[in-house]
Amino acid sequence: MSGELGKRLRRLGGAAGVLMVLGLAAAGGSVGAQATKPGEAPPPEVVVYASELPESALFEFDFWNEPTSPGGKMVGTPNKGDELDPPPENDPHVLFKVAVRPGAAYRCWIHMKVGPPKGKSQANLVFVQFTDAVNQANADVLKPGTGDYLSARGPVREGWSWVGCDQADPKAKSLVSFRTNEVSVRLQAGMEGVGFDQVVLSPARFLEKPPSEAVVAKPSK
Repeated sequence: MSGELGKRLRRLGGAAGVLMVLGLAAAGGSVGAQATKPGEAPPPEVVVYASELPESALFEFDFWNEPTSPGGKMVGTPNKGDELDPPPENDPHVLFKVAVRPGAAYRCWIHMKVGPPKGKSQANLVFVQFTDAVNQANADVLKPGTGDYLSARGPVREGWSWVGCDQADPKAKSLVSFRTNEVSVRLQAGMEGVGFDQVVLSPARFLEKPPSEAVVAKPSK
């Protein structure tokens, strides 16, 4: 009996060891993830006003007066009726840095002003890229200088609209995570005549639905 009991105990011990390893692996999560620590505040919303960007952030974009926009300014491109090429083509773009929390998942929204259509342009498309964006395998994605990007395609009707930055595959999730706490955001015009006045990276409030307000308030510091 003692020999049989010992075998059973050894089998149980091995099974427990396997369960422990599986439990640790599950607790680890995806590579590069950084969960909110106990007692730590969740990551804040990232809100960027175009009016606060320096001139150096704009390449073939211009500041336009817009009384309804934060600071009374928006940015846009003149409309000559042409479509523009997606990245890695270096067409008109805006480039700026933001602070984020590594490992947090963000949803990107652009407050876009769709311009009047002209020629081939519907004036309603922006391509979006980021530095240090990663997928679940911790591999680089959406990197400037590559053909990997999100698309923010506004409605056909002219005027203001909050537009999500989406993957080409409609079934794919469009959330973005980062490996560093400061990243560059690159917004490239996909059609002439498009403009915007705000960019939001939301880790919580606007994960599922776009903002309902015309101007999103910046989080208090």
